[in-house]
Amino acid sequence: MAGVKTTPLLKDELDIVIPTIRNLDFLEMWRPFFQPYHQIIVQDGDPSKKINVPEGFDYELYNRNDINRILGPKASCISFKDSACRCFGYMVSKKKYIYTIDDDCFLDIMKIGETKSGFLGCGKLDLGVFEVDLGFKLVAKDPSGKDINALEQHITNLLCPSTPLFFNTLYDPYRDGADFVRGYPFSLREGVPTAVSHGLWLNIPDYDAPTQLVKPHAVLTIPKGTIFPMCGMNLAFNRDLIGPAMYFGLMGDGQPIGRYDDMWAGWCTKVICDHLNLGVKTGLPYIWHSKASNPFVNLKKEYKGIYWQEDIIPFFQSVVLPKECTTVQQCYLELAKMVKAKLSSIDPYFTKLADEMVTWIEAWDELNPPGDGSAKILSGVAK
Repeated sequence: MAGVKTTPLLKDELDIVIPTIRNLDFLEMWRPFFQPYHQIIVQDGDPSKKINVPEGFDYELYNRNDINRILGPKASCISFKDSACRCFGYMVSKKKYIYTIDDDCFLDIMKIGETKSGFLGCGKLDLGVFEVDLGFKLVAKDPSGKDINALEQHITNLLCPSTPLFFNTLYDPYRDGADFVRGYPFSLREGVPTAVSHGLWLNIPDYDAPTQLVKPHAVLTIPKGTIFPMCGMNLAFNRDLIGPAMYFGLMGDGQPIGRYDDMWAGWCTKVICDHLNLGVKTGLPYIWHSKASNPFVNLKKEYKGIYWQEDIIPFFQSVVLPKECTTVQQCYLELAKMVKAKLSSIDPYFTKLADEMVTWIEAWDELNPPGDGSAKILSGVAK
């Protein structure tokens, strides 16, 4: 019914984590979708710089001084001058779900009077209408032609099962209009819990014309045993299921590598999800990425990783975790041992990284003791 407001999905169960070095004017574009949710802002770089946040958002803001104060010596595991600092927000959150987005991700700037939010649920399509004061239109469309609310689509992905054990050729069988194909085992149709929803983007990839024409607007489960290049700028996950594995590595200032933080987290997370029988989805939602960073600066940060990944990827492809590892923390600590044993010969950096992986788990457990459901704010800056 027109005029009836509905409560946003998971309103009290989801935090939005944003790493930044600049004023968060981009939130104005996302206001209709993000304003109902709590934000955790992790300020990178100079902690004395004031970050302006638009009025009306509920948020906590942490800078490097806060990180050092809260974690003490264990703050060494949180990267500096790199968006990998975002994982501190995962650690201090007390919510079940996390959505993280970069501050250079936008809605398209096609002016219209109103926009519809298409929510693809498990077996149904709900439509809601929003009056958008700024008149911005979501550029991404679902298969029915409706605009996509990226956050709602991530929530949908996380709340529906995954199918990592057997590939469905109609992609996600739980989406509206899809189903399991002939030959799909009935014993596997219940799927497994979804731990990660990996969203993509529209404008930066350099597709050729035929690829652009057939590029599917779809969600699919990444098969068990397959690792993938995870991007952290449009990502959601179930913190209760996989949170301790979402460590974005040791990158940036003082480190020989940068911009592989999300890749590292993705590789670690995927092998642990495979071990614990959890699902990872990729595809929708798409968002618009403006690419604020400089490609030449990026190359300087990435070049070692480009070489190292030729050894890192086979390492992760060969990882077999012991059956005794039944929690994410146990899996991650075991993985840290393997990293030190197998990758340190590439560069001493991996010895340091393995040590900080252990520190990360220790810090996580200190801030998130078993049975602790308290939603306490650890920073002095909260709105």
